[in-house]
Amino acid sequence: MKPVVKQPLLVSAVLLAALSVAWAQPVAEPAKPAAAEEEIIRISKDKWIWMAEKKVEPLAELFDDKAVFVHMGGSMSKQQELDTIKGGGIHYKHAEIQETSVRFIGDTAILLSRLRLDAVVGGNEVSNPFTVTEVYVKKEGKWRLGSLSFTRMMR
Repeated sequence: MKPVVKQPLLVSAVLLAALSVAWAQPVAEPAKPAAAEEEIIRISKDKWIWMAEKKVEPLAELFDDKAVFVHMGGSMSKQQELDTIKGGGIHYKHAEIQETSVRFIGDTAILLSRLRLDAVVGGNEVSNPFTVTEVYVKKEGKWRLGSLSFTRMMR
């Protein structure tokens, strides 16, 4: 009687098991390059300058049509925010940025900033510490601001 050859069968089974384990491993999303982080930070800094200078044209281009702006007193649409800046209801005089971080989820960037904001609100000069959350979405190759939220911090 001829011996049964089991070696090729055993090798195939081990190879199949190893491949199925490898295929089951989650694929890590490639890290966004530092250049993308720098671009988001630059856009955010430009935004603060435009807000201080009441330059609503570049802000209108940056703000997505569906953007929402969350302030201490409520939320605003894109048009309400632009009208408030243009009309002086809020004059963002200066944002002293103390710390910034950026995280990416696909084509969405979340920028967190710790800052001190000097502003004139309803004719009253104020200076408050905030954590500001900015959400940017890449649409048609350009970053658009989808949300800007202010969280007042304790001094």
